[in-house]
Amino acid sequence: MAARIDPAAWAAEFEVCFARIAPAFARVEPRRRARRFVQALLAPLESRSCWQIAEYAGEANPGGMQRLLASAVWDETWVRAQVRDYVLAEFGPDGVLIVDETGDAKKGTATCGVQEQYTGTLGKVDNAQVSVHLAYATADHARALIDCALYLPASWTDDPERCAAAGVPADVGFATKPQLALRMIEDALDAGVAAGFTAGDEVYGNDPVLRARLRKRRMGYVLAVRCDTALTRWDHPNHTITAKKVAEHLPAHVWQRYLAGWGSKGPRYYDWTRVKIAETEADGSVGGHHWLLFRRNPTTGDTAYYRCWSPETVALPTLTRVAGLRWPIESCFQLAKGQTGLDQHQVRTWTSWHRYTTLVLVAFAFLAVLAARQPQPAPTIDPDPDRLPPLSAAEIRRLLPYAFAIADASMSATIRSLAWRLRHQARSRHYHHKRRATVDISQ
Repeated sequence: MAARIDPAAWAAEFEVCFARIAPAFARVEPRRRARRFVQALLAPLESRSCWQIAEYAGEANPGGMQRLLASAVWDETWVRAQVRDYVLAEFGPDGVLIVDETGDAKKGTATCGVQEQYTGTLGKVDNAQVSVHLAYATADHARALIDCALYLPASWTDDPERCAAAGVPADVGFATKPQLALRMIEDALDAGVAAGFTAGDEVYGNDPVLRARLRKRRMGYVLAVRCDTALTRWDHPNHTITAKKVAEHLPAHVWQRYLAGWGSKGPRYYDWTRVKIAETEADGSVGGHHWLLFRRNPTTGDTAYYRCWSPETVALPTLTRVAGLRWPIESCFQLAKGQTGLDQHQVRTWTSWHRYTTLVLVAFAFLAVLAARQPQPAPTIDPDPDRLPPLSAAEIRRLLPYAFAIADASMSATIRSLAWRLRHQARSRHYHHKRRATVDISQ
């Protein structure tokens, strides 16, 4: 166990990680503040608002942290590119790019991108902010978020005054979630990311433009689709049939059982099969190899469907492996929210959201690299009870206070921060009560 817990090596790795993004800050003050911000994201804080982050960093008030997110001069897009390169350099090539969106419940209407909308994170329609993320995962359990984009509903892009109040650039128009995902994928490919496949859920699998662009870039994909998706069989080019109908006519002998991955309860086996389908390009040509992939739960019989394409023919186990690698992005969301505060921001503007989320990606990438370096024993149905499992990203994060401590987080700094907060709260309470009294009298 001692070989896996090495606070000194973790502290050194943090310096390596931050050195990649340090050139984004031309001045030393925001550079130091960004370093403390990322360390605070990794700290055991109940909330990661600028108030709590500033207090942990030993600052008397949150003004500096708020300026770092709102008005300091640095390029968050360049920083995210460094995060992507840092992850790829550690994880290696031949991974899978994964796209998915996540939502956070928010109150009010002024926070950028917030409206009543459905989000799978909440499982319902609610007042929420939705963002699309790109992750990179490999078959040996390495996974990390490498890019992000805030989704702006049409209710925002159709209201220039509302966008201007939230700091949305004038050239930002409405973009669907698949369009946002495609931009991030193409940015990654343009940067030389060597991924053979893209994976995603039905939101992306049912978008023909996204699929066509991936084929043009020679990027294979395994994208989930709905059961009522209309398809053209390879052997019946004039006949359209739904994915569910195809599954109902498949004979029993074509199904093969493969491992889809390891979960908390052990190996996850499913029955898989595929059929060739046809899809014509906009110019009338047909290229590569198209399949409809089926995944059936051997216990319940529930079936999932995937559109697949590859420039070269691949074996069925390759497609099942890619389909199984779509789920790591869900664990990335869970870890990023629980361990680095992805959903704990209290910012309203376009720039502040992107900068806060970018610094979260820095913190999460650092954790992901440390977790990927843990010795990974070969998965087995009957593991040795005396063999300690590798440390997870969450367990590493809990041990990080031993790796680096904020020297300025002394008792005097904490008292100064508390005094500032109490004065601020007193002023806010005074003016709030004064405004309420004025309204009550006028009524």
